[in-house]
Parts: sequence; C-alpha cells; structure tokens
Amino acid sequence: MSFSTFGRHVAMDAWGVDFDLLNDARRLEVHLKEAAKACGATVLSAQSHKFDPQGATVLVMLSESHISIHTYPEKGFAALDCYTCGHTINPMIAIEYMLNVLQPTQTFHKVLRRGVGPIEVVQPEAIQKVREVSV
Repeated sequence: MSFSTFGRHVAMDAWGVDFDLLNDARRLEVHLKEAAKACGATVLSAQSHKFDPQGATVLVMLSESHISIHTYPEKGFAALDCYTCGHTINPMIAIEYMLNVLQPTQTFHKVLRRGVGPIEVVQPEAIQKVREVSV
C-alpha cells in the first residue's frame, strides 16, 4: 500500500533573540498563529506553556500539520519548527514571518522533504530568507 504524505519540514535555530520576547508564551502564540495564516495554513488549535523560571513552548496544530517554538531566553535561543503537508503551503513563509518577529542575530536551518522515501535535505543555498515580510 502506498501513501502520499509528501511535505516540507523546516527546522530553524535562532540565536541572539530578546529575552522578554522569548519568555512571553502568549505573545509567541499570537505570532505563531499569524505566521501560520501568512503561509496560507489553517489553524486548528494552539497550546502554550510558560516554564519557571523562564522559557516557553508553543505548539500550533494546523490542518496541514504544525508549527512550534521552544525557547531558552537565558541563552537568547529559539528552536522553530514548521511542517506542512502537500504542495500548496510553504512552511518557509511561516518561519520567515517568525524571524521578522524574533529579529535574531544568527540563524541555522534545514529544510527536509518528507514522505518521499529516505528523508531528503534541501540544500541551504536553495532557501532564500525574506525579511521584508511585514508583521
């Protein structure tokens, strides 16, 4: 039996981000929902958690899959993740939206093609970061 589960999965590490922004789970949830909408995804639900003494995790479930963030404010670090199924929704648009919000000083990312047999990593040179997306 063959399943069509093709999708794209973007994993982004963002460094040099403001402590207060990374420590505000509710604000991050609002931004993740907007990021999902910016790429044309359908938000089904969201859940956020603020850690003590600092840090946050936010997960937004999409009809097309998910977008999430996990933060380490004391390190100025955020781990972003967006996976979308199908060909019409581009997860990089949602990640770019979040980069405009977070304004990191340094980023590292991988883009994976999922559901095509062995996981295929798209070369970083093929990805263009667009910082002009308005937030």
